[in-house]
Amino acid sequence: MMMTTDVTPRWALPQLFSGQAQKELFHNEALARIDMLLHGEVESADQNEPPADPAPGKCWIVAAGAMGAWAGQEDAVACWTEGGWRFVAPRTGLSLWVTDRANNMHYTGGSWQDAGLGEDGLYFGGLRIVGSQGAPITAPAGGATVDGEARSSIAAILAVLRHHGLIAS
Repeated sequence: MMMTTDVTPRWALPQLFSGQAQKELFHNEALARIDMLLHGEVESADQNEPPADPAPGKCWIVAAGAMGAWAGQEDAVACWTEGGWRFVAPRTGLSLWVTDRANNMHYTGGSWQDAGLGEDGLYFGGLRIVGSQGAPITAPAGGATVDGEARSSIAAILAVLRHHGLIAS
């Protein structure tokens, strides 16, 4: 697969051309793969077929049930290049930013897992356990019936804990 530009689309790594080295095709393929994965970003991990008109340098984690040009490439990183689709099988420890999830995912050796920290909170086992900070709870003050005030404060504490995902709703 020949490239027509002198740099890779994502990180502008230099390409070699005929006459510069005997192994230019292999070298360029290596550069394209490095470009796919070095500080990698993918558009999504939830698509099982390629987009209709991808831009060079855009990548995806291929979801289960892959179809079309992605058939048989489940869990691979698929990147569109000027030479067509390139696929890299993930290795344990690979971590990529997933744009549509606003979260990192990492490969554990058998599957892709959401990382613990996303833009919208802290996750454990794929569940958000801490989210954005809620409004403050006003401290109990005054009142003739202490029990009613205490119940109101406890209800407010529970509402905030639920809002943050620390306890179930």
